[in-house]
Amino acid sequence: MTARELYLYARARLSEAGIDSPGFDASLLTEHFLGLDRPGLALHGDTVPPEEKRQGFIEAVGQRARRRPLQYILGEWPFMSLTLKVGEGVLVPREDTAVLVEALAARLDRGAQGLDLCAGTGAVGLGICSLAPGARVTCVELDGTAMGYLWKNIERYPGYSCTAVTADVLSAPKGFQGGLDFIASNPPYIVSDELSALQPEVQKEPSLALDGGRDGLVFYRAILKNWAGLLQEGGLLGVEIGETQAGDVSALFAQHGFEDVAVHRDLAGLNRAVTGVKASV
Repeated sequence: MTARELYLYARARLSEAGIDSPGFDASLLTEHFLGLDRPGLALHGDTVPPEEKRQGFIEAVGQRARRRPLQYILGEWPFMSLTLKVGEGVLVPREDTAVLVEALAARLDRGAQGLDLCAGTGAVGLGICSLAPGARVTCVELDGTAMGYLWKNIERYPGYSCTAVTADVLSAPKGFQGGLDFIASNPPYIVSDELSALQPEVQKEPSLALDGGRDGLVFYRAILKNWAGLLQEGGLLGVEIGETQAGDVSALFAQHGFEDVAVHRDLAGLNRAVTGVKASV
């Protein structure tokens, strides 16, 4: 089969499997496994790939048809200006999270120091470093598998002042110094009973990174109760939220003495992040 025939096979196979964007996925698989992007496919589509590449491509298409996340198959995924290592056991970085990163970074002074809680791939922490000059971020992650990806991503960007530590966000912090300029988090926020209704691909991501408890707010309460005290007066707290959680999370911020509480929307107009300023005592 030629490269063009392989691409058409992939697009048809993924369409039959119910993939939402079969052409997009087939294009990325073609580029990754056959080395041909869309312009390359137009110019060199009649070439016959080596057997090893062909077999790898067909196997990858089969995995995607079985709803393995495309990001896991490719092994990395873009986020803002970054390219992050991903795979089984870590949450896939999503464009929505850029709303949180941009909202915080826009208000940070040079050299600001803070935390990225429930860090996963490090998308939030590294994203802040990419936008806020001199930012120093400690990424906090509990799961060992996710921590492996986190360290790989930190090492990929040695120019950023970013490190990682293992800790449970649901517990009180130990060994962390206060006086922080910011705390950021994209915590688990899916209501436990709703996990089974998620897309098949999302259900293959770690439940530890998705399950926000009975009402989806468990981690927000823990962050405000246990971690917000590490902020200095005037420090910023920012969290990603589910699109229906703005009211509840904003209320929690206010209950814990945060001022200037703001809800930030994504490009689709959906509520995506909440930020607040730690008030003076």
